[in-house]
Amino acid sequence: MSLPALDDLLATARVVSLPLATRFRGLDTREALLLEGPEGWSEFSPFVEYDDAEAAVWLAAAIDFGWNRQPPARRTAIPVNATVPAVPAGDVGAVLARFPGCRTAKVKVAERGQVLADDVARVRAVRDALGPEGRIRIDANGAWNVDEAEHALHDLSPFDLEYAEQPCASVAELAELRRRIGDWDIPIAADESVRKASDPLAVARAGAADLLVIKAQPLGGIRRALEIVAATGLPAVVSSALDTSIGLSMGALLAAAATELDYDCGLGTAALLAADITEEPLLPEGGAIPVRRVVASPALLDRHAAPAERHDWWLARLGRCRRLLDADAAS
Repeated sequence: MSLPALDDLLATARVVSLPLATRFRGLDTREALLLEGPEGWSEFSPFVEYDDAEAAVWLAAAIDFGWNRQPPARRTAIPVNATVPAVPAGDVGAVLARFPGCRTAKVKVAERGQVLADDVARVRAVRDALGPEGRIRIDANGAWNVDEAEHALHDLSPFDLEYAEQPCASVAELAELRRRIGDWDIPIAADESVRKASDPLAVARAGAADLLVIKAQPLGGIRRALEIVAATGLPAVVSSALDTSIGLSMGALLAAAATELDYDCGLGTAALLAADITEEPLLPEGGAIPVRRVVASPALLDRHAAPAERHDWWLARLGRCRRLLDADAAS
């Protein structure tokens, strides 16, 4: 597959900085570089701390989405979960109100500077808001060691967890934790152990997870993500990386193309943005988002354009990552 030249990418590149409605992952704004290809708008938005080798995979996904026809969709709408950042328990209701109709909530836990009691209070507030029929999943982003994770899951188990996402960082730790809590009926989901791994299939071979959390950008695009799911044979939850609505449209088309979709997806995160780059953002309605490509608004691109130094930083990153893709193709 031929790649567009760097000049072609630069010709449509727009860098935006969007304010968040609630602080998330230590961020108050979300930066993204947007591209327009023959198939429509696409997004390149690896987090700023990621190195070029990891970010280049996100660029491969952006190019594939903007320049190539995507697999056919099996669905027209995708059920999504609410995402609850590591907010105080008293703020949970206001966060959930941004996700109308969602009956599943993913709750961030193990936030730096907080303690387990904060997590328990937050999850309890979500359970109180959703009632007994609501589904709650937690995400620790690999912050616990095995003993900490076992202790935390013991304290959180009364809230009837749907699953625990990436409670520990390494595949070996996940496998050990899964062995320890085997009779607790708390499935383990792998996220970073798939999307940040040199071998995304290792977690399945090690028996370290019950399901996968997959994201189109970090895995190199929709086709590559579908290939990974098929190779592992594990059920998957499609999620996002705090994308703009353009990035979320990539995730929605990934979820729409999946053979099985047994879980609500983490694709409602436009609700965490205080602004977006389209007049028709992919916000949850009735607990779902539609499957469609998103068109950027020139006025909103201008309004939320990143400062000049950040614009230049992203274009330089784009160039470095594009060269890495050439080097990978040649090797």
